[in-house]
Amino acid sequence: MAICCISLALQAQDPRERTYYYEILQPAHEPKPKVEGFAAQRVVERLNRGLAAAPSQDGKGVYLSWRLLASDDASTTFHVYREADGKRRRLTKQPIAKTCDFIDEHPLEKAVYYVEALVKGKKPMTSEKLPVLLSAWKNYLSIPIRENARVGKLAVADLNGDGYYDYIVRTPASNVDPGMPGDSTGITYKISAYLHDGTYLWTYDLGLGIEPGVWYSPFVAYDFDGDGCAEVALKTSGDDYKRNAKHRVYAGSEYLTVLNGMTGKEIARVAWPERNDRYGNLIRQNRNQMGIAYLDGKTPYLLAARGTYKLMVVDAWMLHEGKLTRAWRWDGDEENPVVRSMGAHSMVTGDVDGDGRDEILLGSCMLDDNGTLLWSSGLGHSDKAYLCKLRPDMEGMQVYMVSEPKKEDGRGVSVVDARTGKLIWGINQTTFHVGDGMVADFLPSHPGLECFASEDRKGGSTDKYLLTADGKKLDVPNEEVPGCRNWVWWDADLLRETFQMPNRWSNPSAARQGMSVWKWKGETLTTGLQGDIQLIADLDGDWREEVITALPGELRIYRTNIPARDRRVTLMQDPLYRSYIMHRSMGYPQSPVPSFYLGE
Repeated sequence: MAICCISLALQAQDPRERTYYYEILQPAHEPKPKVEGFAAQRVVERLNRGLAAAPSQDGKGVYLSWRLLASDDASTTFHVYREADGKRRRLTKQPIAKTCDFIDEHPLEKAVYYVEALVKGKKPMTSEKLPVLLSAWKNYLSIPIRENARVGKLAVADLNGDGYYDYIVRTPASNVDPGMPGDSTGITYKISAYLHDGTYLWTYDLGLGIEPGVWYSPFVAYDFDGDGCAEVALKTSGDDYKRNAKHRVYAGSEYLTVLNGMTGKEIARVAWPERNDRYGNLIRQNRNQMGIAYLDGKTPYLLAARGTYKLMVVDAWMLHEGKLTRAWRWDGDEENPVVRSMGAHSMVTGDVDGDGRDEILLGSCMLDDNGTLLWSSGLGHSDKAYLCKLRPDMEGMQVYMVSEPKKEDGRGVSVVDARTGKLIWGINQTTFHVGDGMVADFLPSHPGLECFASEDRKGGSTDKYLLTADGKKLDVPNEEVPGCRNWVWWDADLLRETFQMPNRWSNPSAARQGMSVWKWKGETLTTGLQGDIQLIADLDGDWREEVITALPGELRIYRTNIPARDRRVTLMQDPLYRSYIMHRSMGYPQSPVPSFYLGE
């Protein structure tokens, strides 16, 4: 067994202010070689202009917005065109240079819109065309879901290579948690694919060998083989499964399976990381996750992960020419005992050390691109861990994490350096069982992203915390600390907005009116959003985000219609932001953040 030397640094003499960090000093084994995949250059999505429409704020016009792409010249400007009744009309007198939006204040009942990208000395580039029928107008796009099913998890990826994001859904929305009693006999999860316009493609039934719970059924979608069309990867099982007296699956074959995104047919299949008593209870602690990382900086690798609370194992696979080849296996016990129990309920990947290759944040620890441990904080299980840029003047990226185990050392809510794992700041008070956390800039009076968190009743505390990017605790009553789950860039400024949820018990009529997008303790911007939020992402239009919700038999895509003040490259072309979206289809939901500072 390989053993790493560990340094435990104790800071401050007052026990209430002591903070700890763990640093890998020198591995006792030979370092693993760097990964080299099939791609000669980075595999990226070929996005189109993403032209989208919504009713204007006064309800009389058509609000149009479109993407600025990373490939666009800085001098690019845009003209907007409308086709109707066989006639073509340019709607813009002068090219649009400051934003990527436009309002047609005098629309026709039926028309087709498109934009032209202009660069001096080059031929104009025409976007895809967008039809708009005013009599069928709604403030959202509806995607029908078969069998009136309610979506429980959602992935977005371009399945046919046309530049639009398509939808891969998991139904039903029910969930069996490993830590809770429940009988899942007879219930199976289904993975289905729909094109961006709602065209149904296929359904894959996971069968009775996969428990219908989020920790047994991870799936992700992306272009793994570089052919321009996304595949769907998921955890599957054979027919040799066994169930215990409580009808929970405890044995049987398990696989990492890759499906063709357009047909749902199997491309390749390999063994999932095997069950092992070192994980702890194979039902309670047998958490499974999936991930995507550019381990060589160019090739997207599939990650199959098992374990959260004790042993943690990750396999990295490359899909090439229809075959899955394993690049490495990381076994936490072989590397370092302090890695045990350091997992979170999701993962995210990004280049934290500047070598052009992705590292993997598993929670309280970070893996290097070659499948070795980069650092471990030693803090134990974190419900939420955010790789982010807290302030524009801070070097590199940071990790904001909240820890479930009771912490008397002030590190139950903390920020560490993403490259080294060393402490930047802690909350400097005892925490008991912090179960949720988030970073977002919603207070312009404080520089950087605010950091907030909430205790879980399991630990005996219901406290909530709101801190600045520098770790200064703000004196805000519990009831005024915002929720951690869903945040969106919706209006024209760089502050992030959140949601007001209706009280279904005290006001049933308000519940029927749906959610509202609002500025914290401020203006309500948009009302009437219906359904359960499944995804917040910059799917199309300009850089602001869309909100995808689920209702029985339907997905709804809501877009802002607030005119923009500026423009920036679509967030989906920022590698870290895209990574958050990739991983939203498995694990606990986390609102995405980019690798650069985005705030006031």
